[in-house]
Amino acid sequence: MVTDPRLLLERLCAERGEDFAGLSRMLGRNPAYIQQYIRRGTPKRLKEDERRKLARYFSVSESLLGGPPENKRAPAGLVSVKRHPVGVSAGPGAVVTEELGKPYFAFEERWLKGLTPSEASKLSIVRVDGDSMAPTLNPGDDILVDLGDSVDRLRDGIYVLRIDDAVVVKRLALNPTGRRVTVQSDNPAYPDWPDCSLADVRPIGRVIWAGRRVV
Repeated sequence: MVTDPRLLLERLCAERGEDFAGLSRMLGRNPAYIQQYIRRGTPKRLKEDERRKLARYFSVSESLLGGPPENKRAPAGLVSVKRHPVGVSAGPGAVVTEELGKPYFAFEERWLKGLTPSEASKLSIVRVDGDSMAPTLNPGDDILVDLGDSVDRLRDGIYVLRIDDAVVVKRLALNPTGRRVTVQSDNPAYPDWPDCSLADVRPIGRVIWAGRRVV
């Protein structure tokens, strides 16, 4: 796991296609600010408000960018849900590799119970890669996955699936007879996979909520 805040920030920029100058301007700094921080070690530490903006922008824990360790308990009335910053592909298929940490999202408890009866330990937030589920889900969207709502309660809907070593997000349509499904993409540019066996398409959890950054 990457622990140096500078190396992590450089890696996040490379993975997301961000440039140092653009991030510097987002912080209200001169275009060379982030490059100097990463490459020259100046400043030694990011200011608190800068660290917070970058953490929210990349959806990672502030502690990974040099902030203090986070309190893992959510405020009263809120339920914390772990975020696993590995992508689920809405395209050819993403292979799950190293995670960058497990910061949490906090949801209002009553609102969350209106979505699912599952405990918070059975919920996970992951990020969407690819555009095969557009416009329903777009690249960069964060989705809330109910891991307790899987094969035993399977029905029509959007699910995170494991196919071989890849993890994908697709729409499932149950066939009228037998435990077979059609795997669908909401983007018409991608073909459906008809009459699939659940042994080959293994549901991990049902997608029950999505959030996205407005640009």
